[in-house]
Amino acid sequence: MGKANNDYAQMSDRAIIAHIGRFVKHTRIKQNKTQVQLAEMAGINRWTLSQIENGESITLSSLIQILRALDCLYLIEAFNVTEEISPLEYAKLKKQKTKSRVRNKPLDKKDKEDIGW
Repeated sequence: MGKANNDYAQMSDRAIIAHIGRFVKHTRIKQNKTQVQLAEMAGINRWTLSQIENGESITLSSLIQILRALDCLYLIEAFNVTEEISPLEYAKLKKQKTKSRVRNKPLDKKDKEDIGW
C-alpha cells in the first residue's frame, strides 16, 4: 500500500481520495472479492465502486457502505470525540472551588456576648 508515513496535511484532496481508493481496492483484492461482488454487498453500483478505486470522488454515504461491506468500519474510530474541558474552563472551575472553600467561620453566641474585657 505504499509508505506508511503519509503526511496527509501536505496532500491535495485529490491525492487523499486516490489514497482511499487504493485502500479500498487493496482490501477488496485481499478479501478475494470482485468489484461486482463488493458492489452488491455494499448496495451500490459497480461503477461507483470503480470510481473510488480509480481516485474519483464519491459520496460519503457510498464510502460508508463500501467500508461496511469490507468490514472496515473500525476505521471510523479515528473520528471519536471525547469531551474535554478547555484550560480556561478548568481554571474558572478551580477558582470557583477555591472561593467556595474560603468561608468565614460563624461566631458562636458565646463569642458575641463576651468580648473578654
